[in-house]
Amino acid sequence: MADEPADGSTNGPAEWSPERLRAEVASRTWFHTIDLGHGVRTPGEKDTITEVGQLHLPAMAGRTVLDVGAYDGFYSFEAERQGAARVVAADRWAWEWPGSDARRNFELAHTVLASTVESTWVSVEDLTPEAVGGVFDVVLFLGVLYHAPDPLGYLRRVRSVTGGVAVIETVVDLLDIPVPAAAYYPGERLNGDGSNHFGPNPAAVEAWALAAGFSRVVPFSPWHTNSWWSLQPGQPSTSPAGKLVERVRRRLRPARSGRMVFHAYA
Repeated sequence: MADEPADGSTNGPAEWSPERLRAEVASRTWFHTIDLGHGVRTPGEKDTITEVGQLHLPAMAGRTVLDVGAYDGFYSFEAERQGAARVVAADRWAWEWPGSDARRNFELAHTVLASTVESTWVSVEDLTPEAVGGVFDVVLFLGVLYHAPDPLGYLRRVRSVTGGVAVIETVVDLLDIPVPAAAYYPGERLNGDGSNHFGPNPAAVEAWALAAGFSRVVPFSPWHTNSWWSLQPGQPSTSPAGKLVERVRRRLRPARSGRMVFHAYA
């Protein structure tokens, strides 16, 4: 069952002067950009304030929302800001990662925003209705799927807690392949992060979601796409002519990878 976060190092929101809040925010590493009020925004690696407009989030007012992989909590607090009736933030990986400030960040934002978001420590592998306190109208599954060593298993867990729609945002790869396929990233091949495993193409995400028990899947257009092209074997040319060829190839070859959003319906 979800537990309320409590930051033992903080007091209520009235205790946080803008100066004290800025100093505390500056002392931490942030993944999400969160507007804490008082003119203070967290310096997130991910500009979530801009990103939220690209994710095609469904209406959340009056609905129950589960944020799987909540990290610093931006999307949990955003669901609350949009009027969700109940919000549960669920994470374990980011909240237990050695040296990560994610859980402390969540608790600080929770306190300063006077939030009523619930939280529960649970990994995706252990995600069940019992673990998170029920089945939810909207499940946010943002930036998690490509970290899954077992993507189909992860989606089955998400399906088990989805009563309405799951919003799946993920890295996609092999966009030029028309049948279900996924790129595997050994070691730290993707972004220097060994926790990244698979980059599915859209057909694979849809097939996995349907196999996991969702009734239908609605994909949205890729965003943050990257072009893919091939040079001749050897090092890229440093000559002016070679650089021009490289630039032309970048422009002409279709996008190979990027990020996409899918709505998967129960």
